[in-house]
Amino acid sequence: MSATLEAAPVSNSTQLPAAAQSQLEEVFGFSEVRPGQAEVIAALLEGRSSLAIFPTGGGKSLCYQLPALLLDGLTLVVSPLIALMKDQIDFLQAKGIAAARLDSSLTREENLQVFSDLQSGKTRLLYVSPERLGNERFMAMLGRLKLALLAVDEAHCISAWGHNFRPDYLRIASLAKKLEIPRVLALTATATPEVAADIVEAFGIAQADAVKTGFYRPNLSLHAAPCEDEKRKRTLVERLKERPAEPAIVYVTLQKTAEQTAAYLTSAGLNARAYHAGMKSEKRNEIQEEFMAAEDMIVVATIAFGMGIDKANIRAVYHYNLPKGLESYMQEIGRAGRDGQPAHCELLACADDVITLENFSYGDTPTAEAVASLVDAVLDQGETIELSLYRLSREHDVRDLVIKTLLTYLELEGILQPTGAIYTEYKFKPQRSSAEILEQFDEGRAKFIADIFRQSRKASTWLTIDVAQASVNLNQPRERIVAALDYLDGRGDLILQTAGVRHGFRLLKHPDDRRELIETLNERFLQREEQDITRIRTVIDLVESAGCLTQTLLDYFGEERGPCGHCDRCLGAVAQPLPATAVTLSGSDRQVIARVAKERHDALRSPRQLTRFLCGVASPAASQAKLRSHKDFAALERVPFGEVLAAAEQQV
Repeated sequence: MSATLEAAPVSNSTQLPAAAQSQLEEVFGFSEVRPGQAEVIAALLEGRSSLAIFPTGGGKSLCYQLPALLLDGLTLVVSPLIALMKDQIDFLQAKGIAAARLDSSLTREENLQVFSDLQSGKTRLLYVSPERLGNERFMAMLGRLKLALLAVDEAHCISAWGHNFRPDYLRIASLAKKLEIPRVLALTATATPEVAADIVEAFGIAQADAVKTGFYRPNLSLHAAPCEDEKRKRTLVERLKERPAEPAIVYVTLQKTAEQTAAYLTSAGLNARAYHAGMKSEKRNEIQEEFMAAEDMIVVATIAFGMGIDKANIRAVYHYNLPKGLESYMQEIGRAGRDGQPAHCELLACADDVITLENFSYGDTPTAEAVASLVDAVLDQGETIELSLYRLSREHDVRDLVIKTLLTYLELEGILQPTGAIYTEYKFKPQRSSAEILEQFDEGRAKFIADIFRQSRKASTWLTIDVAQASVNLNQPRERIVAALDYLDGRGDLILQTAGVRHGFRLLKHPDDRRELIETLNERFLQREEQDITRIRTVIDLVESAGCLTQTLLDYFGEERGPCGHCDRCLGAVAQPLPATAVTLSGSDRQVIARVAKERHDALRSPRQLTRFLCGVASPAASQAKLRSHKDFAALERVPFGEVLAAAEQQV
């Protein structure tokens, strides 16, 4: 495990530079900053990188928005939250600040306008997802721009010790060095000391420039107690009706639970709506906008809801199901009471939830056979490696994210070096004749573009070019060909489309012992599984804590304050142990396992594949075979994964 880091204490004496203070007042309309903001902003303006560990609603975004107005160059903001991007763009544009985003929701015309504004130097802030940094066209464009600041939101995702490790984040630090970005701001609301140490090491941040304001929110009252499953819906209704009608969020684990619970609350006369990732985006947007405007609406949601939602008067957050860890819990309750007024946070702890959460953790761990076959598929390609994650996922029955994680582990072992995502196929539709296009350029450039056109195959209206082959035929760098096509697309001379994304890697060295490498990778996945299970246990420890709930939570994040005086325990509630679940494998359950095993589905050939299916954990192969509609999918979701797996091993 990495070393821990003690973030710099916040000093109330730190003042903003005069130019920053002026922009704060004139543009943002604030006379003073919140705790920690001055330290972070001052460090960035002085040319140093910084880490800001602020609670949800603590003002992280101002820490890069304000410097962006004073620095010479573009501020690039990396965020996984499209909702946050949209909200912040609207806010900044209303202030007269030139800000833009690039995401899949933009039209072609909107994309072209964004690129045009970037190339002209008009744009001050650009918001993108971490996945965008794997796009070769986008990276080529960034290389032509002057970058002043990189802001990385949800920075805890770079840490293998974090609760939401995302392989795409791990490459951000190396890309910052490659693009020679002079300063980086890493932002998070949920960093433990170990995670903070990973972040500062990755981005070369001095300990003095790691600023933590503290996780304590004095206006949040925490409540947690065991609850029997059959009484949970009634208990939730009672809690909601004990308080005035007010904006509230009820968090659940499964999409079907969101639908069922919202329907139950509605039948009880409450204004409730379900929200989850399985809904169409138009429906989710409608519910989100309704919630933002309402004064009494309850959203029953999976964790898909709340990321980037800036509603200040949420008066209560209920956890109908257990969160998957204290990081998630801290982030989710942080959406309550952002206006500083009192807010109620209650966790209805049911033992059955432990099995559901653990099943998902176990289900994500690849089999040893899958790890071995994946390693062979990658390393047997030679020095230059191109991979289709979609194809690998289906061939080896492993989720895309798990494959990305395995590739990241190979990077950490020094075996692979990413060369970026590339497209195997480019196709374009000319908007004017070749002669009209070529006459705009001098002789040398016109000849180069004409050569590109001659490398293309024409269909009815579109021309297709194999860029890799064209690079060989013309003895020109691939990047130059792509840049030329992008330039013509930006001018409106042609419409450019890409297809066949592949992820490129360079083999740096062959492992000394491939079998030993595979064993190491399996150990990493099992270690990650153990970490996830441990996180679930920390939530149980919080529920069963005899001491102050607030301090128990803060202890996990390395903060010492003493009793809060306003949580359950401080107000006299006695801690109760979570009753052990009595669920175990029954005779009828064994019959279900035997019945599905006898059907001999190709997607359920191994014991772990069969166990995932029965425990309700979808896999690529099972989804491709349309087995999620099978009557026995998730039939044993309330049975411990290990018990189902042991029985499945006897059948398969």
